[in-house]
Amino acid sequence: MSDVQLPEPDRIEGAPHPRETPRLFGQTAAERDFLDVFNSDRLHHGWLITGPRGVGKATLAWRIARFLLATPPADAGGGLFGDALPPPESLDISPDHPVAHRLLALSEPGLFLLRRGPNEKGDKLAHEILVKEVRKLKNFFALSASDGGRRVVIVDAADEMNMNAANAILKLLEEPPARTTLLLISHQPSRLLPTIRSRCRELRLAPLSPEDMARALEQATGNSHPTEALAALSGGSVGEALRMTNLGGLEMYAELVGLLDTLPRLDRQRALRLADAAATRGADTRLDLLIALFDILLSRLARTGAVGAPPSLQAAEGEAALLMRLAPTPAAGRAWAETAEVVGARMRHGRAVNLDPAALVLDTVFKISQTAAG
Repeated sequence: MSDVQLPEPDRIEGAPHPRETPRLFGQTAAERDFLDVFNSDRLHHGWLITGPRGVGKATLAWRIARFLLATPPADAGGGLFGDALPPPESLDISPDHPVAHRLLALSEPGLFLLRRGPNEKGDKLAHEILVKEVRKLKNFFALSASDGGRRVVIVDAADEMNMNAANAILKLLEEPPARTTLLLISHQPSRLLPTIRSRCRELRLAPLSPEDMARALEQATGNSHPTEALAALSGGSVGEALRMTNLGGLEMYAELVGLLDTLPRLDRQRALRLADAAATRGADTRLDLLIALFDILLSRLARTGAVGAPPSLQAAEGEAALLMRLAPTPAAGRAWAETAEVVGARMRHGRAVNLDPAALVLDTVFKISQTAAG
């Protein structure tokens, strides 16, 4: 067994873990939906928390877990004269509460966190949640049964379960242990077994507004950010905005806008510099981001042509004028949509067969140049 210290698979690099995130922004409706069900005394045993990546699904799951484990049952009394406690109006739990401290330390006996574990060698994280991780729930239920309190299982992310693990979770949803709530985080619920989806109540989270994005980013990093551009490029996902920030995504996108602004007379030297930067050693992560940014820019061109106006949020200086110049008509919009489809397929194939990154970037730029030339 390896002694390598593995990273937490459910933590975004450069950001606090969701259990360490004190506030959730922009998801008041989902929190209210859960509280309404809780206060009606019809708490479902299985919850599917869905929405785009990075909008707060895991943070909500940890807030719900903290709330459930720290909130006594409605019939527990607790008032001055034994009266029933008033229904809670928020999921907020004091950070000084013992449950909050134990959750931060991952030492809360009422919580089980199901996520990707080590591979067979123990030197890397497994690519999937394996059934051996689900089997650990048997000991959790056995050890936690004696205290009579609530138990919470967080699955992050349910999309990563292999078939055997998914079937094991399905059995739990079909025959849930007493006083147990399962919180399944899913970025792509269509990938889950239909029987899992049918046995869960869904809480769907929405992309964040630029204002909520600003607050969430400041909470995660302690710094202010150009949130209009980040909101435009990240689709309202704080996780994606953090990735953009950490990898210089705003600067990369501004360079793409500047390069396309030289069309139809492409600045070849600038294109070669972009390709050379993508081919540097250890640049795989930045190359993947560059590919994503190409796709975003082509999609914004197609949308501009289709609706006759650029998106309301500008992602780089001069972007709106560029979009209108290159996509002035619905016909141009359709041409850019077709280019986006072709370029996307070429890039995915190129990455799959380890095509030279510089050649991949140049091929993309030249295809875009052809479309701009009409």
